[in-house]
Amino acid sequence: MYPHILVPIDGSATSACALDEAIELAKSLNSRLRLLHVVNEHVLDVTSGGGTYASGLIEFLREQGEKIVGDAMALVRRQGVDAEMVVLESIGGLAADSIVEQAKQWPAQLIVMGTHGRRGLLRLALGSDSESVVRDAPVPVLLVHRAANRVGDSSPSVR
Repeated sequence: MYPHILVPIDGSATSACALDEAIELAKSLNSRLRLLHVVNEHVLDVTSGGGTYASGLIEFLREQGEKIVGDAMALVRRQGVDAEMVVLESIGGLAADSIVEQAKQWPAQLIVMGTHGRRGLLRLALGSDSESVVRDAPVPVLLVHRAANRVGDSSPSVR
């Protein structure tokens, strides 16, 4: 049904829950996962001024992205699931745009991603990659909220 499942990950507990869900789906459906991390400097840009970044910031974000996907890939392999990993850069763009584009290019039949469930001013200030992906994705999107990951498990491990 879903032979290719795209799993955007960012190292948060929420994306770890989505990865857990994707692994279970992949096992039951014999699917291949593509773990995607988008290096995006906007995650640290809390000013409206934009502009100059400290020397090495982008390189640091790249290294962190590689570590995040590497750790996730190790988990997926331990679970016996077929997977590959991709780290993309979206400097100056939105992570959601890169996720949607990757879903089209691969091609994915399903996107499984975490959502923080932000509301109100916090959502307005930080935006919502998951909302943008749902709106623009060419395939179904399964959103996983951290608290909804496992019954009775409200504190999943961070990978």
